[in-house]
Amino acid sequence: MTEPPFGFGPGAGSGDDPDRPGGPGAGGTGPLGPLGDPQQFADALRQFADLMSWQGGPVNWDLAKNIARQTVAQKGDASVLETDRSKVIEALRLADLWLEDVTEFPSGIRTSQAWSKAEWVEATLPVWSKLCDPIAARAVDAMSSLISSDPAELAADLPPEMRAMLGGLGGLGGLGGMMRRIGGMMVGGQTGAAVGALADEVVSSTDVGLPLGPPGTAALLPAGVATFGAGLSVDLDEVRLFLALREAAHHRLFGHVPWLRSRLLGAVEDYARGIKVDASALRDAMPQIDPGNPEAINEVLSGAALFQPEDTPEQKAALARLETVLALVEGWVSTVVAAAAGDRLPQAQALAEAIRRRRATGGPAERTFATLVGLELRPRRLREAATIWEGLTAERGVSGRDAVWAHPDLMPTADDFDDPEGFLRGRPELDISDLGDAAGQTGDRDAPEPPADSGRDAGDNGPLPSA
Repeated sequence: MTEPPFGFGPGAGSGDDPDRPGGPGAGGTGPLGPLGDPQQFADALRQFADLMSWQGGPVNWDLAKNIARQTVAQKGDASVLETDRSKVIEALRLADLWLEDVTEFPSGIRTSQAWSKAEWVEATLPVWSKLCDPIAARAVDAMSSLISSDPAELAADLPPEMRAMLGGLGGLGGLGGMMRRIGGMMVGGQTGAAVGALADEVVSSTDVGLPLGPPGTAALLPAGVATFGAGLSVDLDEVRLFLALREAAHHRLFGHVPWLRSRLLGAVEDYARGIKVDASALRDAMPQIDPGNPEAINEVLSGAALFQPEDTPEQKAALARLETVLALVEGWVSTVVAAAAGDRLPQAQALAEAIRRRRATGGPAERTFATLVGLELRPRRLREAATIWEGLTAERGVSGRDAVWAHPDLMPTADDFDDPEGFLRGRPELDISDLGDAAGQTGDRDAPEPPADSGRDAGDNGPLPSA
């Protein structure tokens, strides 16, 4: 196993003697504190230089992946057994077959897989990186603002070990690039910890309502399936098949509605752009960047609510768009899954209600994700969206319901959630016949009526004079 990256590895062992000179309480034995050993200092400087050399964008996604995998490993992540893999693949095959009669969309599954938590991290991180880059840009800007205020004062806030490393990078002249990369490291660490926490609860590649995995790859996490089914008093095979129905339904939708993937991910990105970074929390965290206690910075930042949505009309509108499209996707999936499960799964209604509560409130890991990264991926109006899709099925049939996905302009809006019956009856069209008649009566005039005469009653004063 490779060494953990500088700043985010395991903390010092609990067996150190705090009373010995230069122990943990004193920060080490030499002038460089915990890095008093020249070899330790050289190793830390090398790791730090590796992090500083990241060129893949504002976030160090290699660091994020390492942190996510470490988070998963700390909680336990067994490899998928071959028997579990076979059960998942068979459940996805059968679920996809059941969906044939309840939707016009053909199968969207090209590959079926069973993932461990670490495999979910690997498969979904490319999409997380796209979604979180706007947040990272804000963090980098916040770090830049700290530099521009007073570089010397900011450098003084760094612990001695970091100031020594800064000297190796050209002193204050290298502070700008160093701090910008530290901003990306912070976001990478935060995102990695959040994704790792989320991996402990997800059951599939589309569990949070987003197409996170590779297109056409349907996957269930046997560990997540077992965790979800625990305490429900439902046979695990039925739980697995129900979750496979949801996964297969998501793939039919994402695979055959060309505009949906970009619209949904775009809504998340728009919302992410409006997340602000607490610069004071960044400043307070600087003294905690201690090579002798590498996890301290994560602990400080996780408790500081570093990322917060801005309270602006634009941000509220972005959140409304995101919640609406998440609710429409979730409502459609729940509708077709209910139709497919029908009499086949005795506990389908109980499982659907468990899913509804889970998606509406979010689990502990989802709340952790929202705290660490600032993104809430929650369809708050799920019941209203499901009511619309169920009504469309009754009024127009399966093909008429699915035809609504042909263009985003045909889709229900947040206002339609307040009046589902109005959407089912159809939006009223504007009657312009009267406007056409009026235009014909005045078409021979060269100019509009003078404003002074606009309020006169022609019946009282005779015909209005022509212009």
